[in-house]
Amino acid sequence: MLFRDLSVSEDLDFTLLDGSHNDETVLRQLFSEITQWIYDQSGIEMPEHERVFEVYTNPRARNSAQGRVGYRGPMQRQASLPRIRFDLTDDERVVLKGERRRVHHPYSDEPEGGIEVLAYCFEEVFAEKLRALAERQRPSDLYDVVHLFRRAVDIFRASVHATLAAKCEFKGILIPTVASLLSSPKHAELRADWEQMLAHQLAGLPPFESFWNELPSVFAWLERKETVPRRPPMRARRPDIDTAWRVPAMAHSWRADGIAAPLEIVRFAAANRLCVNLDYRDEQGRVSSRIIEPYSLRRTKAGGLLLYAVRSDNGEDQSYHLDRILGARATSQSFMPRYEVELSLAAPI
Repeated sequence: MLFRDLSVSEDLDFTLLDGSHNDETVLRQLFSEITQWIYDQSGIEMPEHERVFEVYTNPRARNSAQGRVGYRGPMQRQASLPRIRFDLTDDERVVLKGERRRVHHPYSDEPEGGIEVLAYCFEEVFAEKLRALAERQRPSDLYDVVHLFRRAVDIFRASVHATLAAKCEFKGILIPTVASLLSSPKHAELRADWEQMLAHQLAGLPPFESFWNELPSVFAWLERKETVPRRPPMRARRPDIDTAWRVPAMAHSWRADGIAAPLEIVRFAAANRLCVNLDYRDEQGRVSSRIIEPYSLRRTKAGGLLLYAVRSDNGEDQSYHLDRILGARATSQSFMPRYEVELSLAAPI
């Protein structure tokens, strides 16, 4: 079974390598064993009557399944239980070998040795989302395609293109282009559903145009007409910067480091090319708000952290001491990067 979930999703998506597992009786037995193990290890209860599996025949006469598993967590909620949703299918063309990847678990109860899952490799994920965008044009597909492109490197291009071709052939559709997406009758629905389908999942919703307008670059890269755009890093004009330090690769509990600034909100905004409304106390103790374009985080040799950004109102480069940041909120105002957005290079996809 291969994990194929992506950045914006309300369920966990898996591709089954063994189609015989796509059976309600088999799934019930497997999840009975899994949920019992979870209860033994953590005390989290997943009652049997809160486990529902629906196996159905898709348009290609293959089985797919949807599952919903309710759980009772440490707060002992007695009303309707929250549920984990699963999408299971064996009707996907897996072109490339899966990779074992470590699951990010920044909590104290992480098992020794961590947790690993067999997952799609980067190129397979990128090709799968391009295929999905061509076939159904959902807002989450567009959102994921652009995010993946922002993290792509040119050595992935041939593999992504070949994998996309194989997936489109399997589904019986043409390889997408910007023109084919724009001429599709689903395009108007894609634009109309952008806010309804994404706003409740994100800390701030980027404008539809900021993602749609990046698609020509995606396909120009895919067709070898352009390389991945790279901008110069924002210069840290201080001699005491620790050049060996890098921002943590995944979501991080900054309060454990004594930092109260909401840095993960800033990183989210950077990844989505959204300006941030920053509340800041200057050296004289005056508090004010300003709209910034966030770019990078640097640490001094003495251990102080600085957020490097550009003031949106005047275009000036600025640095902000994290211990003076009182609050940060992602806005709906997008920006075109002037520098490499280093904050999002290491942020979770």
